[in-house]
Amino acid sequence: MRRLALLLFLILPLGGFTSSERLFAPSADLWPRWERHDPASRESLDFAAWDALLRRVVISGGDGINRVDYRGLAAADALAGIVADLAAVQVSAYDRDQQLAYWINLYNAVTLQVVAQHYPVVTIRDIDISPGWFADGPWDAEVVTVEGEALTLNDIEHRILRPIWRDPRVHYAVNCASLGCPNLAREAYRGETVDRQLEEAARVYINHPRGVTIADGEVTVSKIYDWFLEDFGGSTETLLAHLRRYAGPELAGQLAAAGDIDGTAYDWTLNDASE
Repeated sequence: MRRLALLLFLILPLGGFTSSERLFAPSADLWPRWERHDPASRESLDFAAWDALLRRVVISGGDGINRVDYRGLAAADALAGIVADLAAVQVSAYDRDQQLAYWINLYNAVTLQVVAQHYPVVTIRDIDISPGWFADGPWDAEVVTVEGEALTLNDIEHRILRPIWRDPRVHYAVNCASLGCPNLAREAYRGETVDRQLEEAARVYINHPRGVTIADGEVTVSKIYDWFLEDFGGSTETLLAHLRRYAGPELAGQLAAAGDIDGTAYDWTLNDASE
């Protein structure tokens, strides 16, 4: 797969701000089994335990970045019961909004659990538990079982969330335990409020330097927009339109005046509250 990606890189020129890294980013590849849902369901999932944990271990910093008390999580192993309870949910019996909140919460809870189990680490990419010669990080390791199916973090994000909902705001909700990533929310996502929560997550990230920085007229954006450009419309123009939608008045004006994107940045350092 990597040799094929390298060949494509040699053959196909990359335009605009895009880089060779985008060739290695997972594509949205639907797992049809997870399309099952009950549109008539009026049941709500209970995320109270996960919500309480988030409020306890996620710490908002003065720099606008939420960090996690991984040291405390590693010592208490408080996530084990929460992840087990989430994994036991018959998620296919719920409607789409409940499912969206569920998969976001499960992804984030399992990510915290994986980091806590291997803590201390400098970056989540040091947790090389994925199978294969080119293992990088934990994303391709089977880390949770739902409805009898063993799942990886990549399964949840790229085979369930992205292809089923086709909503770029998902990228602002799933947290990869890094300073460059959108904030891990200090509250659980809930089916009743998930749209509002995604809107807020997009607004916060885009208006923070991790999302967009403009200096001397040059626009630098998070590498997330490079890796998953297809989710933001597939072009620089559609991405800029997305950014302007959530940008504050000053930033929106600067983006309109710039009209292009010059580069990308991302910080893989662990979002650790103890640092």
